[in-house]
Amino acid sequence: MQVKSSKSPMVFKDVRGVPVSYPDHRAIDGLESAVLMSLSFRGDAIAEIDRVLEEHPDFMMGWLFRAGWLTQAMETRVYDSMLASLAQAERLIPHCNERERGHFEAVKAWVEGDFFGAVQKWEAVLTRYPMDLLALELIHYTMVLLGDVPGQRDVVARVFNLWDESIPGYEFVLGFYSFGLEENRDFARAEEMARHALSIRPDNPYAVHTVSHVMEMRGRQAGGIRFMRDHAATWGTSNFANHLWWHTGLYHLDLEQYDQVYDIFDTHLDSRNKDGHKYEELDAAALLWRMNLVGQDAGDRWTHLANKWEPAAQDTLYAFNDVHAMLTFVSDDREDAQKALLSANERYLENASDANVAMTREIGLPFCLAMQDFHKENYAGCVDRLLPIRYMTHRLGGSYAQRDIIGWTLLEAALRARQFDLALALANERTGIKPTSAQNWRAVARAFKGLGDHGQADRADARAQSLIAA
Repeated sequence: MQVKSSKSPMVFKDVRGVPVSYPDHRAIDGLESAVLMSLSFRGDAIAEIDRVLEEHPDFMMGWLFRAGWLTQAMETRVYDSMLASLAQAERLIPHCNERERGHFEAVKAWVEGDFFGAVQKWEAVLTRYPMDLLALELIHYTMVLLGDVPGQRDVVARVFNLWDESIPGYEFVLGFYSFGLEENRDFARAEEMARHALSIRPDNPYAVHTVSHVMEMRGRQAGGIRFMRDHAATWGTSNFANHLWWHTGLYHLDLEQYDQVYDIFDTHLDSRNKDGHKYEELDAAALLWRMNLVGQDAGDRWTHLANKWEPAAQDTLYAFNDVHAMLTFVSDDREDAQKALLSANERYLENASDANVAMTREIGLPFCLAMQDFHKENYAGCVDRLLPIRYMTHRLGGSYAQRDIIGWTLLEAALRARQFDLALALANERTGIKPTSAQNWRAVARAFKGLGDHGQADRADARAQSLIAA
């Protein structure tokens, strides 16, 4: 889109009317294509913008998109590329507009380790330009990474009433808002908005993601399996598609359908024959650990997964990554890798001052140590580490469904430590939140059995069996 005035030079804008300083609509259209790829998890957004930048090397928003999208990887392997993109954008600052300068300052804050500062700068851009879909996308995803649960919802709420179906990309705004609502436990509105988004764009994986979370949190396992299987053909083949398969695996796990869980792992999450990116390996580690908690043998799956994680053992970039790396090192008895990860994090906490420090100190490092305790059958020690942090786990980042691995580990450790009063209390919490989970009722039964109340144990087991049969 371009606007021409007899009293002013030509001003270029994107399809939503947001100003762009670069005077070539072909570059702006190319950026839009890359943004849509990032929003729909289709194709290679970085490769797409690289094609645009090859032809238009002075297109500042192209470089800023490239750097901004790379922030979401949370991996050291992309850091040099992110810095190079930011440097290209910096040389173009004399010719940029206010919006572009805001994006530049946000990414600059990010690479300096000030993740929360980056969000604030992107928010300033969005406040001034509420149709800046890229800013909204980066803020929302970053708030998920940082565990800012209210922010995931509220950043969309601040601009949502200004959007409607006539504006390109509205279905993605619905998807962001729906997920923010779900994480804040407004499940009915979340599902309604997500399904509205899917009615506009059926191949919108993020809206599918919201519905999967709603069904997981509400314990609608059978419906969740049907929904996910019905939509699987529209997910594509990105790492985010793997994440949706992980969600599908959780439903089967809740119903003790372990063969189906391993089938999903082996078909969709096993990255031994892939280049491997941390997103899919996060899901793989998290699913295998849950299978470990229910006593299922993973075979050689941990070995292959630990091989993928070991090069990142000393990254200390993002605590969420570190705890998933530790899952694999503990489960595959890699003591040297465990020591390397812990030592790197201890040195990091002594010297660093970036936003990841608090995440590591408060949640990441205690959980890593708790996993060691669990694997060594020091279950009481595991309980002692996890019990004090159980209500702070949002600081690790990710979603409620992802962070539930901490609560589940705590419950299983309490059962194995024979702390049956505590285990019953924790299991009762879980059945209160999700009464349709067979796994939760199995835990109740084990706690009652440990307390010597076989009648209550039998009733809880019967409840679990009825859920599985249904």
